Amino acid sequence: MYKVCIFDLDGTLTDTLESLTFSVNETLKEMKLPEITMQQCREFVGNGAKVLMEKAISVSGEENIGRLNEAMEIYGRIFDANCTYHVIPYSGILSMLDELSRAGIAVAVLTNKPHQQAVHVVEHIFGKERFQIVQGQRDGVPRKPDPTVALQIAEKLHALPEETVYIGDSEVDVATGTAAGMLTIGVSWGFRERQVLKNAGAKYIADSPEEIVKWIKK
Repeated sequence: MYKVCIFDLDGTLTDTLESLTFSVNETLKEMKLPEITMQQCREFVGNGAKVLMEKAISVSGEENIGRLNEAMEIYGRIFDANCTYHVIPYSGILSMLDELSRAGIAVAVLTNKPHQQAVHVVEHIFGKERFQIVQGQRDGVPRKPDPTVALQIAEKLHALPEETVYIGDSEVDVATGTAAGMLTIGVSWGFRERQVLKNAGAKYIADSPEEIVKWIKK
């Protein structure tokens, strides 16, 4: 029986693409650089804010990469004020979390989104009591796909890796859960195409939150 489920946030629990695209483009406008499309933003997310902004800047020309520190300062300010902009949970997520709670399974969030904004989004959308742990990216802490924090979360919630399920929408998530030795489930409704997840080695891909519950409760 599984004891813990660790979820990615953006593209897994919540549709944050509009929020991320808005904040990136407001940053680029302030820097007087060309904006990116929502599809480009979808492709750029998954490895944290720094990588997101690096890729967004590079679209306007490699010569602008030297402005990354400037971009991060601006993006941090803008995203902090807009991290819940048009953010909604995906259909079926709330009922899935209720089912897991009734089954006695602890739930946590592990995301490469900056920690402060991750907590803000989770509490704004789901409240303060729904998740036992919310962990975003912090300085000095390995980010996904390094499995260190996923393993720490399982330990804090008194579960072994084989008693833990890791769920996410990207190749980064597949690599994280696999490296941690956890049952790893990719989701098809997020920011990556199904084939990307398959190419990353995903053995299980859920097309709905209901499927996740069925697999976990088997």
